[in-house]
Amino acid sequence: MGDGPANLRLAMELLQAAAGVSLGRVASMYRTAPQGYTEQDWFFNTVAEARTRLAPLELLDVLQSVETAMGRVRTIRWGPRIIDLDLLLYGTGRVESERLTVPHPRLTQRAFVLLPLAELIPDRELSCGLRVSEMAARLAREQPCELVGPVGP
Repeated sequence: MGDGPANLRLAMELLQAAAGVSLGRVASMYRTAPQGYTEQDWFFNTVAEARTRLAPLELLDVLQSVETAMGRVRTIRWGPRIIDLDLLLYGTGRVESERLTVPHPRLTQRAFVLLPLAELIPDRELSCGLRVSEMAARLAREQPCELVGPVGP
């Protein structure tokens, strides 16, 4: 909702300012068709690398606090929202809890995640046995996803 590119930039600024989080590389921004609830505008997406000493659930709390600070209201699952921050990977670790699953359970199903992720870690092997870059290329042929450009100015 609103100005997607500006929302992504603000989210990156708020994450960088969060205690215990240091942002690294940020992939390009992509404009993508919504999935799930499709009666809404296209989304703007990117992936950022972060360094942290926070435990996965603590990092999830930071992500959700940024969403709240930006005015996110959870109403319709996969519906319109100002920002949606997901914890996709946590090093090579795995997390299975009520609140969090890492790697993200739909990571290998979404071009809007894998295309920017492929810019940062193209050779990382996924649970499906393919590299990020290979799975991104496969999904890019099936799901509308347009390169917009850098997140920053």
